[in-house]
Amino acid sequence: MKQNDDLEGSTMYKQLVARNDIAAETGLSRQVLDPDSRYYGGTIDPGTGVAWVNHTTGTPTDMCYWGAALANPDSRYYRDGQLLDRLLLATEFVLRAQHEDGSISPGWTNYHSPPDTAFVVVGYAQLYRLLEQQAWLPLQPVLDNMRLFLKRTLPVMLTGGCHTPNHRWVLCAALGFLYELFGGDAAVQRADQWLAEGMDITPDGEWTERSNGIYSAVSDIMLIHAARLLGRPQLLEPVRRNLHMMVYLVHPTGEVVTDYSGRQDLGNVHDLSPYYLPYAILARSDKDALFAGMAERAGRALADPGVSSVNVLVRMLLEPELQQPPETVAALPVNYEKILNGDFLRHAYLQSMESAGHQGRILHSRLHTDFGAPVARLRDGDTSVTLITETPSFFALRHGAVRLLAVQLASYFYPGFVPMQEMTRLPGGYRLAGEQKKGYYGPVEGALLPPTAGAAVSPWYLLPHQSRPLTHEQTFRVEAEVQRADSGWTIRLHGDEPGEVMAQLSFIFGREGSFTSGELKAIEEDCCLWSGGNLRYTCGDDWIELTGGGQEHLAPAVREAKLQNNCKAVLVNLMTPFDKTFTLSLSPSLLRG
Repeated sequence: MKQNDDLEGSTMYKQLVARNDIAAETGLSRQVLDPDSRYYGGTIDPGTGVAWVNHTTGTPTDMCYWGAALANPDSRYYRDGQLLDRLLLATEFVLRAQHEDGSISPGWTNYHSPPDTAFVVVGYAQLYRLLEQQAWLPLQPVLDNMRLFLKRTLPVMLTGGCHTPNHRWVLCAALGFLYELFGGDAAVQRADQWLAEGMDITPDGEWTERSNGIYSAVSDIMLIHAARLLGRPQLLEPVRRNLHMMVYLVHPTGEVVTDYSGRQDLGNVHDLSPYYLPYAILARSDKDALFAGMAERAGRALADPGVSSVNVLVRMLLEPELQQPPETVAALPVNYEKILNGDFLRHAYLQSMESAGHQGRILHSRLHTDFGAPVARLRDGDTSVTLITETPSFFALRHGAVRLLAVQLASYFYPGFVPMQEMTRLPGGYRLAGEQKKGYYGPVEGALLPPTAGAAVSPWYLLPHQSRPLTHEQTFRVEAEVQRADSGWTIRLHGDEPGEVMAQLSFIFGREGSFTSGELKAIEEDCCLWSGGNLRYTCGDDWIELTGGGQEHLAPAVREAKLQNNCKAVLVNLMTPFDKTFTLSLSPSLLRG
């Protein structure tokens, strides 16, 4: 544990102030100043060319940059008259864009969206509080407009629903902020209805969506707000669990493990920056040096103060103690082996799903039945390995600059990827197993047929398919034994029946590296069949060398098994029965953690 000896304030705070000024200036250049434009006063999202009211690429995010600058004596825009005028224009645009029901439409698939409105409320309410504290009379028109927007959201916040698990906690945070502003019992009662559904988190700290890059951090910060605003300190317990878990879900470079996400961050590069506020806030309240260490690392990843709902500088100005470094910061672990959800009674929960009554169908969302599936994380200095169940990929590795993003098996048995459902620890490694079943269905019993079966037209979709008897069911089981080796790892892959099943193992690498050896045949850009020879993939001074290539059939792909974009794929064609061993040898390198 180390003492933090910064002499004058936080270096990170000063950097954020400077970056906020840059972001504020950029927002000014994108504001629409043509009074005849439908977007007058809004700021244009560069990706779409449209001004939106949402918490990420929308005008409220630029407003937070501007408001934090106006309220901060350390900013070069402090109480700047022109910036104040621009902020007022933006508040008028936001009011015009608000629907009559109080909601906003964020510009993507959600329209008249209660949860997206809640995200905006969370950011808007914090900015409102910051500006209100300034006691600066010229701000009053801005405050009046902002308060009106927030008051108009009350009906949709009190009645609106959600799509995804984390949306519930965003709605609770928004209801907490509205309760703080306007009082009344209705907001608390609505939040309690959501909270009565219980926390969707495993004992090891994994949220339903398994979204380490985005939505886990969202759930964390929103429950922190809800705990404070609604007087529910017990809501911090699941947050602590997730933050402890995340210590083991960061690669040596600072990249967050997203190899098994159930949301859009799956396989994409994300850093720890969204976790800065949860770690920093609880590091202080809990006097937790490990959280302080994670906050320090997350802070180094902050490129700007963040989007409106989680603007770090706004929060720092509301809680000035966050501007100062913590007293002690613990070193983060760089050597560990950790199994997440290994003891979680997932199958018992899944067996109870039938009693829920939804028959496995849910509209506009997902059931997330992969919740709580086992994941193993191993770190050895600059080498980071993830073994995964219930996703297309079952193995991923980082070694210095080398990124082996996924190892995944696809087959024509049940066309597509074969997810591993079981994970068993072995001496020196793990066994993963996946099983698929496929059968056929006989004729419907006469007594169960609908009247349309005897009519001139008998639509297929009116037949009671659930009543057909199952025949000739087949089972395809594959196992992967992943073991440590002196120079890296070995993967033994075997599958027996049914015979003559075409399969394909894919190794997915980062696009930044190159192949310097191996018998490769290009089948499209950045995708090759590997028939033999030692395959070496190099990135900078680091490399990984694989053996085990082969070609037991000529199919270039397996249907329904779409490979990732912006990556390099190497494919090995297999045919059951197969029993193949692949070695993964790593370049010698120094500890970088």
